[in-house]
Amino acid sequence: MLNNVVIVGRLTKDPEVIETEKGNKRTFIIVAVPRPFKNIDGIYETDFIKCILWNSVAEHTCEYCKKGDVVGIKGRIQTNNFERDDKMVYVTEVVAERVTFLSDNRSKTEETEEINQ
Repeated sequence: MLNNVVIVGRLTKDPEVIETEKGNKRTFIIVAVPRPFKNIDGIYETDFIKCILWNSVAEHTCEYCKKGDVVGIKGRIQTNNFERDDKMVYVTEVVAERVTFLSDNRSKTEETEEINQ
């Protein structure tokens, strides 16, 4: 059996690290992924995929990424459910095992300094 997912899209907001009671670090991000086809009205729709990142993956993503950046995520699908107001709530999210930063956020100054060294 296999549970793998790979997505590439843009962050919908700046990621923020939260420390859990047990001392683990985590962040939730939402990745906007446009569909590769147009709907009946000729418009490309977008899926907004909730992802959870843990520990060093969460810290590095918060350090290097901001809203609008393109990221690639490799992970697995996870489902949970809980009861709220006497109704069952079902949640599906991607647990990120690896995040690849695809936007180049370095300024021209940083690029020039690297070349001159």
